[in-house]
Amino acid sequence: MVVLAARQAGGEATNRTRTTAATTPRARVTHADAVVIGAGPAGSAAAAFLADAGRDVILVEKDGFPRDKVCGDGLTPRAVKALQSLGLDEEAQGRLPGWDRQEGLRMYGGGVVLDLPWPVLDEFPSHSVTATRSLFDHTLARHAVKRGAQLWEETDVTGPLYLTTSRRRVSGVAYRRDGDGGGAEGVIRAPIVIVADGGSSRFAVQLGLHRDGRRPMGVAVRAYYRSPRSTMGMMEGFLDLRRHDGEEGELLPGYGWIFPLDDGLVNVGWGLISTSEHFRTTNYRKTLEQWVAGLPAAWDLSPDTMVGRPRSAGLPMGHNRRPPVHRGALLVGDSAGMVNPFNGEGISYAIEAAQFAAEAADDALHTRSDRALDAYAAAVADAWGGYYRLGHVFLQAMGHPQVMRLCTEYGMPRRRLMDFVFRTMAHLVNHSSKDATDLLINTLSRAVPAA
Repeated sequence: MVVLAARQAGGEATNRTRTTAATTPRARVTHADAVVIGAGPAGSAAAAFLADAGRDVILVEKDGFPRDKVCGDGLTPRAVKALQSLGLDEEAQGRLPGWDRQEGLRMYGGGVVLDLPWPVLDEFPSHSVTATRSLFDHTLARHAVKRGAQLWEETDVTGPLYLTTSRRRVSGVAYRRDGDGGGAEGVIRAPIVIVADGGSSRFAVQLGLHRDGRRPMGVAVRAYYRSPRSTMGMMEGFLDLRRHDGEEGELLPGYGWIFPLDDGLVNVGWGLISTSEHFRTTNYRKTLEQWVAGLPAAWDLSPDTMVGRPRSAGLPMGHNRRPPVHRGALLVGDSAGMVNPFNGEGISYAIEAAQFAAEAADDALHTRSDRALDAYAAAVADAWGGYYRLGHVFLQAMGHPQVMRLCTEYGMPRRRLMDFVFRTMAHLVNHSSKDATDLLINTLSRAVPAA
């Protein structure tokens, strides 16, 4: 049974019009309906959805905003739809400063350049947007506050609290706050704990939940440049990535990207998957430098136009930390390894999962029963469990350079095949359509077990 935490007598009252600064923790013990660990896309979205449901939510973030995160900064039509579900319509249209809009993806591979417009579908918009993660994450965190959540910045969650000594059920978190004079410690008692603290997820490990080494991982490195590519109105993807140890260069089973941003910037990066034999032996930053040096001079991508330094990060793919409900805590986004194995996208799934988690948590609070939390795991498995398992099979094949070469050389010249691959990898499919592509992708996803 869920034990609803009563407010501490004389404790802080929630004021939904307060700013972030006014909601910093002062009492040693604070009570709420829910505490969300991590104010990335998953955590901020979960806090916003729960606040919309009328719940008292505390969103805890170890850093202060704005802060940078390693990402491609690209939001596919699936992620645009997720933004719309939060009510961020202007951002979803790419109409605000710092946001850019694209109409499709330009692919390079096998000596072919192919423009692939985003498909026109009933269930998804037909455009993408880009924004730096610094802006994107800050936007979602501010939105959660506007919806009624409290945001505690520069607050580090140090561990879980439990209902009993048996540690079967989480009942809140302990925190430490080093800002504002430093040394403040306390606890947040909450019957709902949502874990959204990233791929390494220290909190999940403290709960005894570790990554599944059999599931795929990726590594991506990116850098910002000032370039005329920022005005092209298309995302760009590259399949001919080579490590130049020799004269020709060795083809790597990875992909590169150039995503246009606002204000003359582009995000340039590349990624590699753990099923490749090169995963642990490649110098990612050196390979990025070599690849960029081989791009057309007119694109003006060079050390002189680079802004800041290259940064890299891991990509936890294919539900590589399971189950998503553990000891009463709900894992959302990268903490549960919810990155798409086909294309490395994580933001759309983080927001979708946040909505599933918030709905299950709200029902659990209403019914005072943990049984309602099981609906979250079921919703995630039903939405994309089979598709992710299919992606795992795909990555096993793509981990071999010769397979990557054959697919690139023989697939890229065939437009109809590439349209299907494009839709599959971007996970853009109507669930109720009788279109041949929709039917095939849906049938394949259902045929593969979600576990």
